[in-house]
Amino acid sequence: MYRFYINRKDINGNQIYITGTDVNHIKNVLRLEKGDWIVACDGDGIDYVSRIKEIDSHCISLDIEKVYNSDTELKTKLVLFQGLPKGDKMELIVQKTVELGVSEIVPVITKRCVVKLNESKALKKQQRWQAIAEAAAKQSGRGIIPKVKIPVTLQKAFDIASSLEYNMIPYELADGIDSSRKIVSEACSKNSAGIFIGPEGGFEKEEIAQAINMGIYPVTLGKRILRTETAGMAFISILMFAMQD
Repeated sequence: MYRFYINRKDINGNQIYITGTDVNHIKNVLRLEKGDWIVACDGDGIDYVSRIKEIDSHCISLDIEKVYNSDTELKTKLVLFQGLPKGDKMELIVQKTVELGVSEIVPVITKRCVVKLNESKALKKQQRWQAIAEAAAKQSGRGIIPKVKIPVTLQKAFDIASSLEYNMIPYELADGIDSSRKIVSEACSKNSAGIFIGPEGGFEKEEIAQAINMGIYPVTLGKRILRTETAGMAFISILMFAMQD
């Protein structure tokens, strides 16, 4: 069934009202008709299996047939703290990590970041990234729409991470793979976990030391050096597989 995101305010009793650009998509692109099935998701993990009741030029009304919690979300909330990369790499990172199950993405400005954004540019970038996150969530059947934050400093990222139960940082000088397996296993038992990924060139040694001093666990992803746009996806894939029931 096709999946569309709605707001709670679009629900009235046993009916849902879809407006905006999705109306044209349902009518003229998908060519759905009365009686066809749709899954409407509120973006907070609740799915409404519905049938199309009425279609007009500005609104599509649905009859709710069944309500259930989305089963596509990981049991651990994963927050990606991504060092801000060059070019359009961040768009790829947002798209693919949302598909893999990340719950929130926090772009981070570190010492080795080349990109410089003023307040206006940062806001435009964030809006673009959020639109990509919503499209990726819809495509992959997510029960939530992950939030992409405006870029923050590394210190602010550490402050945000302190509210999570567990935090990890891939580092090429971390202890062996057995130690990292134990850390991954422990992370999968938590309600929330943060993942810190450096930009091109990685983190400075001082940044790694500060992270470790704050209780963030260093892990290895193997003997190869991964690009910034690969490292987060690789690590989230490992966690996703480990968390699957």
